[in-house]
Amino acid sequence: MTDSQVKGFDSRTFLLTLPDRPGVYCMRGETGDVLYVGKARRLKARVGSYFRVAGQSAKTRALMTRVADIQVTVTRTEAEALLLESNLIKAHRPRYNVLLRDDKSYPYVHLTGDHAFARIRFYRGAYRRDGRLFGPYPNAGSVRAALKELQGLFRLRVCEDAEFARRERPCLQHQMGRCSAPCVDLIGPAEYAEDVGDAVRFLEGQGQQVIDDLARRMDQAAQHLEFERAAVFRDRIVRLRQVTARQDVATQGGDVDILAVAMEGGTSVVSLGLVRGGQHLGHQVFTPRVPADTSAEELRAAFLSQHYEHMPAPAEILLDGDVEDADLISAALAEQAGHAVAVRQPMRGQRLRWVSLARANAAQSLVLKLAGAANLEARLADLSRALALPGLPSRLECFDISHTQGEATVASCVVFDVTGPVKSAYRRFNIQSVGGGDDYGALREALLRRYGRLLDEAASLPDVAFIDGGRGQLGVAVAVMAELGIASVRLVGVAKGPARKAGEEQLFLPERDEPLRLAPHSAALHLIQQIRDEAHRFAITGHRQRRARTRNRSVLEDIPGLGPKRRQQLLRQFGGLQQLLRAEAAELSQVPGISDSLARRIHADLHPEQE
Repeated sequence: MTDSQVKGFDSRTFLLTLPDRPGVYCMRGETGDVLYVGKARRLKARVGSYFRVAGQSAKTRALMTRVADIQVTVTRTEAEALLLESNLIKAHRPRYNVLLRDDKSYPYVHLTGDHAFARIRFYRGAYRRDGRLFGPYPNAGSVRAALKELQGLFRLRVCEDAEFARRERPCLQHQMGRCSAPCVDLIGPAEYAEDVGDAVRFLEGQGQQVIDDLARRMDQAAQHLEFERAAVFRDRIVRLRQVTARQDVATQGGDVDILAVAMEGGTSVVSLGLVRGGQHLGHQVFTPRVPADTSAEELRAAFLSQHYEHMPAPAEILLDGDVEDADLISAALAEQAGHAVAVRQPMRGQRLRWVSLARANAAQSLVLKLAGAANLEARLADLSRALALPGLPSRLECFDISHTQGEATVASCVVFDVTGPVKSAYRRFNIQSVGGGDDYGALREALLRRYGRLLDEAASLPDVAFIDGGRGQLGVAVAVMAELGIASVRLVGVAKGPARKAGEEQLFLPERDEPLRLAPHSAALHLIQQIRDEAHRFAITGHRQRRARTRNRSVLEDIPGLGPKRRQQLLRQFGGLQQLLRAEAAELSQVPGISDSLARRIHADLHPEQE
C-alpha cells in the first residue's frame, strides 16, 4: 500500500519511529474519529504489516483507505497492552473492531471473610478479593441452586450480619435444617469453621475428599458414643453422594472456560462454557458486534482480550479453533490473573466433549438469533410503512415516567436497534427540576437532558422516539425538539386505548389530528408494544429502587463525620438501630473507631429532644 492510499499519511517516516516494544495502536480517520484499535507484542512489525498489500483481507483494505493518522502507546508488558486495548475499544467503539455488547457481570457464590461465622450469599459485581468468590456461574438461577445445595449440605448461614447480631432464637432456616444457628450458639466457631472448610472443598471439586473426611469424623463420634453427632455426619455423607452422582465431573478437575463461535450471514454468536472444580455449570451466550469480513480467529482473539478485562481468567481456556496471537493472549492473561493460563484446542477426552457441547450450543444460539433477526427486520419494515419513514429505521428510543403519587419520579429511555434491545445504551433520569406528579415537566427534563447531551457529544440521534402517553406528552416532545433545533427525529405518542387493552393502542403523530390505529396483528404494533413495555419496566424498576433508597435512608447518614464503615460498625456492635438509639454516649465511645467527641455528637443528633 502506498502512502497516497492512506490519505497522505507518511507511512515510511512513521514506521521508522516505531519502537520494537509492546503497545497499542489507534487508527483515526480524517475527522479524528477512531477507526480501529489494536495491540501488539512488537509495534514496529505489527503496524508495518498494514502497509503491505500482499495477503490483506477486504476489511483491512477498506480500513486503510480511511486512515489519516495512527497513534501508538508503548506499554511495559503485553498484559498492559491487552488491558489498554480493551479500554480504548470500549471508550471509542471503533467501527472496525469486534465489540462485546453484554457487559453484565457474572454472578458468584460469595463466602464472606470478615466474620467469625462466615456467610454465603449471592454476589454480582466487580471481582472482589475479600472473602472467597466461587464461580463465575452462567446465570443467577444456577447460583441460587448452588446456595440451596450448600445450605442443605453444610448448613451455613445466609442472613445479614445485623440480623445475625440481634437474633435471640433460631430462624426458619434452622427449622428447615438449612442453618446450624450459630447466631444463638447452637454451634461453636471451631465446628462451624469445619463446615465452612467442607463447603470450600466441595466448591473446589473435592467432593470425595469431603466424604472421606466426614466418614472419619463419623467413626470418631461413634467411638466416643456421640451417636446423634455421628448420625448428622451419616446423613450428610448420603446427601453428598447423591449430589456428586448427579454432577458431570471429569477425571481431572480444575477451572476451565470453553469458547466456541458460530458465524453466518453477518451474524456472530460466542458460546462460553464454564467449568469450576471439574463441574460443568452451563453456558453463557454473547452476540458481539462484528465488522464485515471478520474471521472466526479474529473474533476469538477479540473476545479473549475484552472478556477477561475485569475478571480473572481460569487456568485453562479451551477453544474450538485457531486464534490470532494465542501465545500473546495467553501470556497477557497469565500476567493479569497471577497464574499460568493455557489457551489451547483439546484433541481428545472430556475436554474435547466440552468443546463439542459449546460448539453445538453456539450453533443452536445462532439459529435462534437469525430467526429473531428476520422477525425483527419484518417488524421494522412494517413500522417504516406505518409511520411513512424514508427507509428502514436503525435506532428507536422510548421514554416513560414512573412515580408513586409524585414520590421519587424517574424517567426512562430505552434503545432498540436492528438487533433488538441495546441495554448498554439505556438511561434513567432522576427528576429534580419539577414537583411531584408533574408528568409533563418530568418528560421535558428527561428529553432536554437526553438530546441536549447527544447534541453536545455529536452522537447519533434516533430515527424514531416513542413517548408513553397521548397528545399532551407528544406536545411536550415536539416543543423540546423545536427548542433544541432537532427536526430529524420522528416523534410518536403511544397511548393505551379506551379499554386499556393490548392491541387497542393509539398512536399520536404531530401532523395528524386523529390518532393512528394499527391492526392488533400488525408486526409494527407488536414492536411498539415491546419497546413501550420495556421502557415501562425500566422506569418502574428505577423508581422502586430510588423510592426504597429514600425510605430506607438511615438517620445515621445525616451525622457529620460518620462514614459508611463506622455506621456499619455501630449497627453490628449494637445489633440494629433500635438498640443503638437506647445506647448512651459512653457506650457509643466503646465501639472501635468512635471517639468520645464523635460519640457525644452521635448521641446528640439521635436525641435532639434531650438537648
